[in-house]
Amino acid sequence: MKNDLPVWLPGKDEIENSFVARFIRYCGFESYEALHRFSIEQDDQYWRKYIEFSGFVWKRDHETFVHFERGVEFPQWFIGGQLNWVDSVLRWSDDTFTADRPAIIAERESGHCQQVTYKELAQKVRAFANGLRQIGIKRGDRVGMLMENGVEANVSLIAISYIGAVAVPLFTGFGVDAIISRLASCDARLILATTGFPRRGRFVDAQAYIRDAVKELPSVEHIYWKPSPEGSELEAHDLRWSQLLAHSDEASVSESMDPNDPFLLIYTSGTTGKPKGPVHTHAGFPLKMAHDSNVHINIGKGDVLCWPADMGWIAGPIVSFSALLNGATLVTYDGAPDTPDWGVMGSLIEKYRVTHFGASPTLIRGLQAHASDALAHDFSSIKVLITAGESITPEHHYWFQTTFGRGECPIINITGGTEVSCALLSSVVVKPIAPSCFNTTSPAVSADVVDASGQSVTGEIGELVVRKPFVGMCSSFWRDDKRYLESYWQTISGIWVHGDLALHDTDGYYYLLGRSDDTIKVAGKRLGPAEVEAILVELPQIADVAAIGVADAMKGNRLVVFLTPKPDFNGDPEVLKQTVMDLVQSRMGKPFRPSEVYVASQLPKTRSTKVMRRLIRNVYMNAPYGDLSSLDNPAALDELKHLIPRV
Repeated sequence: MKNDLPVWLPGKDEIENSFVARFIRYCGFESYEALHRFSIEQDDQYWRKYIEFSGFVWKRDHETFVHFERGVEFPQWFIGGQLNWVDSVLRWSDDTFTADRPAIIAERESGHCQQVTYKELAQKVRAFANGLRQIGIKRGDRVGMLMENGVEANVSLIAISYIGAVAVPLFTGFGVDAIISRLASCDARLILATTGFPRRGRFVDAQAYIRDAVKELPSVEHIYWKPSPEGSELEAHDLRWSQLLAHSDEASVSESMDPNDPFLLIYTSGTTGKPKGPVHTHAGFPLKMAHDSNVHINIGKGDVLCWPADMGWIAGPIVSFSALLNGATLVTYDGAPDTPDWGVMGSLIEKYRVTHFGASPTLIRGLQAHASDALAHDFSSIKVLITAGESITPEHHYWFQTTFGRGECPIINITGGTEVSCALLSSVVVKPIAPSCFNTTSPAVSADVVDASGQSVTGEIGELVVRKPFVGMCSSFWRDDKRYLESYWQTISGIWVHGDLALHDTDGYYYLLGRSDDTIKVAGKRLGPAEVEAILVELPQIADVAAIGVADAMKGNRLVVFLTPKPDFNGDPEVLKQTVMDLVQSRMGKPFRPSEVYVASQLPKTRSTKVMRRLIRNVYMNAPYGDLSSLDNPAALDELKHLIPRV
């Protein structure tokens, strides 16, 4: 995949002083390629070197790196070792540089702000852990969390792990059924819940649907509420989050855990049926996250990370761990990215001197569409930009780099997922970065792009796979090994098939082209929707676009496009539709001309602003919607339903 936009090149500082550059020297190599080769060929020694260099805290060293007694699909890591990942966060409370620096700065849409230092964070975690122990929560118990990202959510997650219990984060937009299905599946004993939060100037009252859900959850013994500053008062008999925090932090010691003990159960929506429940372990997700945020994002103590994410999806823990495991400051924002206007992200960057800023491709498109507000701030503190969650077009990559990044900062693109922690593909700052690409597979991850038979392919679209297990992948689905195997291990025998379309080009760059289940096969050619979308967002009139394939007797699939124009668009929608059809045909060939184009005011999205192609396809096909728990704007479905003519 070629583009004619400039490539970012590393400077002297990246080549000499970045984390990955220093780690290369520590391991005795002279190039990143040599380090990467070492990580694949001797991953046991690679992880030992990383643990030594980073100072990741263990209670007892491991004796054996990995066992495969249950098969390659169920590895057991770091046999004989003992740790609690939380110790690697709390160590910063004893570091003279970080102890009194902010660990978390939490700002709400209403303007309410809260801060804690690393020393205060350690005190709160230990006190809250003692509170959980006092009410009988113990090692292995599941604790549901439905809380907006901020100080309380992070203290809760860390304290749950501190005592050896298992956190079950829930998306703040979940309704009753979604809460019940997840917490019933894991027999949660306790819920830590917000009473609500502001969203675009409107208060979202969470109490009613949480109370309704608990009526159907016999395993839940208590709800401890975190009152919202904008909400109504709780009843006198209600239990409060602050009651758990009111305990002493003395005589509080972190539980010693086996590296393969679970600490996080984070459900992901399935297209149909019940949600999947990936399980993450103490020496998996946290160690992989510490590594990736060092090696890829180049974050360390003293840095300031702002990457808005809901704690109920994997992005929430990813962002928190990236900062807190490395002694950096985490800036959270609980609110909509366009409220009070599209300048709110820039305001946070300027106010808190953010060094590392992350945004999804959809958010980047929104910022570009409202550039006058989005760019009205000082971005001089930014050192690294991050994007993840979906493919990004070269044009939007370049715009983000030249505006927020001042043309000087690299954009680290990451693709991973709920089941695999952070990066399968990403970039490192010691190598050139082309727009919309990844310049490496993540070290110690044997990622590849293959055809249907599992053979590596270059220069053509294939499946993104992992050829052998790696530190950081989930251990299985909660009480559902069968579905875990069916989802990832049985498409190509012995290989993890991730479900993404990717391209490995002849220059060594990797590109993500959308989910495999979004694949469009027109006239025998396999087409990723991102290929079409990347062309169409070049049009200055278009803000968002989604391409889907629908069954066609002649072509196999035909292409249908849905789009939203930019706010200042005042042209003829019919002319825009023809422009879209003509552009796709001219760029991709006549067989790929869209059969239909629909112009809407909004497309269905998740809270993290990712367009939900699955729902668009289901609306078009008049099929059951399936799981709607991650949908942020249900009105979009009604609009699309009325746009599509029915015979």
